[in-house]
Amino acid sequence: MGLFKKILGDESDAKSGENTNDKENDPVFYADGEDAAMLEAFRRARESFGYFWRELYWENHRIIPGLNFACVKVAFSQDIGGRTEVEHMWINDVYFDGERVYGVLANDPGILTNVSSGDEVAVPLEQISDWMFAVDDRAYGGFSVQAMRKAMSKDERAEHDEAWGLDFGDPDVVLLAYEQEEHPQNLAEHPMSVNMKEELKKFLSQNPKEITQADDEGYTMLHREAIAGNRTAVEILLAKGADKNAKNIHGKTALDYARALGWDHVVQALSQ
Repeated sequence: MGLFKKILGDESDAKSGENTNDKENDPVFYADGEDAAMLEAFRRARESFGYFWRELYWENHRIIPGLNFACVKVAFSQDIGGRTEVEHMWINDVYFDGERVYGVLANDPGILTNVSSGDEVAVPLEQISDWMFAVDDRAYGGFSVQAMRKAMSKDERAEHDEAWGLDFGDPDVVLLAYEQEEHPQNLAEHPMSVNMKEELKKFLSQNPKEITQADDEGYTMLHREAIAGNRTAVEILLAKGADKNAKNIHGKTALDYARALGWDHVVQALSQ
């Protein structure tokens, strides 16, 4: 975590203001006074979060790690002196169950006292303000970082990128998926999902209980594959008898999560 904290240490963003609501009374911890470009960056990060989790899902299946790092920026808040103070800070060691984002705080707060670096945290998706991962020193995501870079001069951007040790590219372009420019199909389905097709079929043939087995919270393999946006796996599971109507303890089906995360190609497979 040391290098990670060193890299991200200057990227936490402390603001103050009142909490506002984004939709249907979900708490979204924004600070009054955020500029429109940054608020739009936060919105786009939440909307595309599925791409972050999809990449981390497959990273957890790799024998040899492929990511330089993967992190999520979260808006933390605290009532101090009669007003709500907000700091946007990064977490790593991220896990996502479709409901909440879990991780370990990687920044030292500048204002807040209710959280500390190294704390384990769990927040709703509505509370994240950015996500980012890097492959071969190329940054993906980083909506708020790109918003900041866009306001920099060319020399300032070069200095910023050198400090991170990453290629952020054009500040007007936020990449979502690995090699999406060379392989646009990666925006729909992760290449590992396609490449693992036969191996998954073999695994399920040898372990048929995995098709219907649920964990302590009612998540099935179908739930997890839908959350990660893996249509190939979803189709295989359905063909082998997985119950698409199975609900977890949150009362959610795999289709519910696919819709919530914007995985339209998975929604199509589960709606047939």
